Amino acid sequence: MDKLKAMHTVLSIADEGSLTAAAAALGSSPPAVVRTLAALEAHLGIRLFNRTTRRISLTEEGRHYIASCRQLLAAVADAESALTTGAVEPSGQLTVTAPVLFGQMYVAPAVTRFVQKFGKVRVNLLLLDRVVNLLEEHIDVGIRIGELEDSSLVAQPLGSVRRMVVASPDYLGKHEIPSHPRDLLKANCVRFSGGAGPWWTFHEDGKQFTVPVTGNLEFNHVAPAAEACLAGLGFGMFISYQVAQHIEHNRLHTVLESFEPPPRPIHVVYPHARLLPARTKVFIEWIKQELKGVHP
Repeated sequence: MDKLKAMHTVLSIADEGSLTAAAAALGSSPPAVVRTLAALEAHLGIRLFNRTTRRISLTEEGRHYIASCRQLLAAVADAESALTTGAVEPSGQLTVTAPVLFGQMYVAPAVTRFVQKFGKVRVNLLLLDRVVNLLEEHIDVGIRIGELEDSSLVAQPLGSVRRMVVASPDYLGKHEIPSHPRDLLKANCVRFSGGAGPWWTFHEDGKQFTVPVTGNLEFNHVAPAAEACLAGLGFGMFISYQVAQHIEHNRLHTVLESFEPPPRPIHVVYPHARLLPARTKVFIEWIKQELKGVHP
């Protein structure tokens, strides 16, 4: 039995969700996929999938085996990549996703420089403020902010961002500067419904707590919320990159820094169920260098 082929087969079944879809993805036939799966289960002496007439799902043993297969096949791909990537000029279609504002500020310029250097690659950059299923939506690479939940993806760290409270120098000059988050209870707070909303999270002595803030302005987009803070209308809570330029030019000042939650990581993520094409490998290394150590 070709064990690498069998591993690719069970990974495809897990990723595609059915034997028929896995066969189509592998360029094989459903009976061939069934035979490979049955042979592997017989060899291992365990059942990898629970199968009914309508659905197929991983067993507990199957989940552990799939995770090991991903690591092993990724190691094989890395070994081959070291020999072939340098010899192959990247080309073809590459689809990348990132959060909207972070993508506009950091990812889009990096993508532009990438296609300037690798002119045979066509990049489609999708800026979306939602968690995208890379496999289901046929996306090659994603940039994600925050803790990751999808263990089926390879994740490499790029940097981190902070969640911070800011206000304009004008507002701070006319109102008491808060020394503790509870001081915000008597302040005007500009709220962003797509972010922290009316409950702002802080940390003190290793413990998390929330403060219910109020104010006379609420937005569903970060840009006008930041503009309201710039106009001196109150405190706002933002992810650091959203207001980095305003802080750099002293248009906004941070407060309550000692109560900030732990930094949120930034990762580049991509599926590794199949061998990655040269364009994807090269782009991953490119974006890692472009965004290396980002701490906006």
